[in-house]
Amino acid sequence: MSQQPPPRILVVEDHAPLRAQIVSLLQAAGWLVEEASDGRLGLQLALDWPPDVMVLDLGLPGLDGLQVCQQLREQAERPIPVLMLTARDTLDDKRQGFGAGADDYLLKPFAGEELLWRCQALSRRSELGRSPVLQRGPLQIDRRSAEVSIEGQVLPALPRQAYRLLLTLAEAWPRTLGRSELQQALWADEPPESDALRSHLYTLRQALGPAHGLIKTVHSVGLRLDVAA
Repeated sequence: MSQQPPPRILVVEDHAPLRAQIVSLLQAAGWLVEEASDGRLGLQLALDWPPDVMVLDLGLPGLDGLQVCQQLREQAERPIPVLMLTARDTLDDKRQGFGAGADDYLLKPFAGEELLWRCQALSRRSELGRSPVLQRGPLQIDRRSAEVSIEGQVLPALPRQAYRLLLTLAEAWPRTLGRSELQQALWADEPPESDALRSHLYTLRQALGPAHGLIKTVHSVGLRLDVAA
């Protein structure tokens, strides 16, 4: 059985109360949510660790939503589904949005249920366009079966959280992920009180055996997958 982490979504919205409302709605539905309040930060987050879906406001400081979407299409390594969320409701506004690369367009005010439906549909589209097999140097992960192999040698099935930790690091590569990011990937907003992350990291390294060095601790920063490009 697959042990996929929850889908990840990036919400780029400068209006703090609305952003908080959207984040709460998505987290309650089981998404892992990152957020940004300006266009430049939103673009950087999307390029550093591509989400499954981006919810993008148009009227943003720094870079507006159209510029973010255009640059995302030019620079991202893989397609990222974008839902534009805006009060701009003319036909020409929509033409510009889709022309910049939006996949969907939702007008404010909106019903929370509709936002969820549209994000779920975009997430399925993202999954269909993504290879189920993730290759990082000698490491290969089959997202469908949760099978992990190193240099062609299939490992015994990993415990659920150890697998999710490995998959999170592999998907984020070459980024270093901090403790808070890793905790969110494993437990969303309900991390255990004990230092369970350290325990799962130990379990993962034990399971990797001689290849345990693939998981590198970056002092005072976090963890990353240590493989060549």
